[in-house]
Amino acid sequence: MARKNDAFYFDGFRDSAEHALRAARLLSEVMHDYDPSRLRERMDEMHHIEQAADEVRHRLMDELVTAFITPFEREDIAQLSSTLDDVTDRIEGVLLRLYYDNVTDMRPDALQLVDMMTRSCERMVRLIEELPRFKHSRTLREHVFEINKTEEDADRLFVEAMRALHTGCDDPLQVFAWHEVYAHLERCTDDCEHVADVVDGVVMKNS
Repeated sequence: MARKNDAFYFDGFRDSAEHALRAARLLSEVMHDYDPSRLRERMDEMHHIEQAADEVRHRLMDELVTAFITPFEREDIAQLSSTLDDVTDRIEGVLLRLYYDNVTDMRPDALQLVDMMTRSCERMVRLIEELPRFKHSRTLREHVFEINKTEEDADRLFVEAMRALHTGCDDPLQVFAWHEVYAHLERCTDDCEHVADVVDGVVMKNS
């Protein structure tokens, strides 16, 4: 059980993970019901989420500077906070690329990738919810494993999507645009895996 003075950090980690999941669900909604004319509006929504996530990280870092007791090593707290924030930033990056690379039509394999990314974020939230009980949790390792597995599945889909793009699309501008979008979608699952790896490291060092 986490001490009361640890709750600030665990609550902040959970808030960060939930912001990432909100961003993932917004991106999924945009891509599944794709309307290029609304991208500017949806970017504003996404930016509000990203700013809220930044505020959580800043509060965590401000507290960490002056804290006397922390639930685990300061370097791990800083790394986990930063890595969680990276997920939200990367998701916003996908939406930005849809906009400024002028993607006009959605590709089915991109929808598969965004669904994988959203599942990773959902599992990441559950992982972070287990963090206060990291010394005794029976499900934490299962969440780490599932996030890693989704990242491997996304890697394979990314390779096939890129192959289909480069062999089936004749518009070089769209090839360039989708190259960027696919790469950022795949990196979103990488970022979720990085969160899981940091949490796994915390558990190993403190068990």
